Amino acid sequence: MAFNWLADALTERADNGLLRQRQCQQYEKDNIICINGEHYLNFSSNDYLGMRHYEGVLQAWVEGLAQFGAGSGASPLVTGHTQAHLALESYIADGLNREAALLFNSGFAANQALCMALFSEHARVFDNKQHANIFADKLMHASFLEGAMCVSDNAQLRRFKHNDTEHLSSLLQKGANSDTLIVSEGVFSMDGDCAPSEEIAEIAQQYNAWFMLDDAHGIGVLGDNGFGTIEALGLTQAQVPIVMGTFGKAVGTAGAFIAGSQVLIDYLVNFAKHYVYSTAMPPAQAVATLYSMTHIATDSTRREKLIANIAHFREGFKAKFSSTSQTPTSENNNHSVPNSTLTLANSNSAIQPIIVGCPKRALALSESLKARGIWITAIRYPTVPKFQDRLRITLSSNHTTRDIDVMLDAIALAVEECN
Repeated sequence: MAFNWLADALTERADNGLLRQRQCQQYEKDNIICINGEHYLNFSSNDYLGMRHYEGVLQAWVEGLAQFGAGSGASPLVTGHTQAHLALESYIADGLNREAALLFNSGFAANQALCMALFSEHARVFDNKQHANIFADKLMHASFLEGAMCVSDNAQLRRFKHNDTEHLSSLLQKGANSDTLIVSEGVFSMDGDCAPSEEIAEIAQQYNAWFMLDDAHGIGVLGDNGFGTIEALGLTQAQVPIVMGTFGKAVGTAGAFIAGSQVLIDYLVNFAKHYVYSTAMPPAQAVATLYSMTHIATDSTRREKLIANIAHFREGFKAKFSSTSQTPTSENNNHSVPNSTLTLANSNSAIQPIIVGCPKRALALSESLKARGIWITAIRYPTVPKFQDRLRITLSSNHTTRDIDVMLDAIALAVEECN
């Protein structure tokens, strides 16, 4: 029988403690999530600013529904591009000090579309069929890496050590010719640390390369107005010609964008198949997204509360686990961690990973926490490197200090139980 190996693949993954399973949520309110009739404090949401349930965002979505209907009805190049989409694109471009921006239905689609449009066989014809180069941080989002691998016949993908600009420079010295794209993340999704974006931008200009920043986890959180790493560091379009960001995290809605020069955006409108052949984002979603972004820009209290919660968590973790914890560095990030050790990653973002180094132990700790009413997801290989299996804690401005203290107490009890 065709594909009779599917069950074997699932069994092998389960035996290794790596089987992925979905959980159906009934509802969520004020960081309390209901799954299978049980209630948990949720520390696994990327809704860093609590905008998903904010009354103004919900009202904006309702108003958008009344004006435009439930969906866009067509692809952007037919009749799916509305004034709601245009207004959001203009706001993003202005906020990032870029010439233009383009909306996508997801960050995955945006990253894949960018790779395939810039490095397709068709694109190579315009570059006299020269082989292009992509240099990506080793911990880059899977969406981009998958897209880069899809165009491997036309562009060579090389991965530099995480946040290691010396390694990046050495790779560029060996093979930076023709079109070269350097790619990193503003805030890394699994480790929560930040890229040395200013240094990478300098290196890119030195080698006449383009620098693309995937700022999915920086948009909404960083910068005086919530425009992410680009705003926080004052990086120009010349320094970072391509910016990708998403709305499904701190902004609290869904979808993504790419921002850059007018020529880049016009090129994507013509050659990015994920944009050309997909039904456009619902206009009501664009209306709600614009409202959320403008609110974030005018009210900093949520970002300030998030920063305070991050500090409270890290101080509390250090106090409770100082005798059994360590802080990883870039040198030891890829090494196994003893089972008795909790390793808090060196992150000042909302993403606070605790490395446990074993997939089965990570899963056991997660299940023990659920039994105590705390929802923290175990992240395992291949989402993260081997021996970097972890509890991925994400903090929100909606969390109270009591929520965080209860979570830390539960982790201590879970560790005692699982050891």
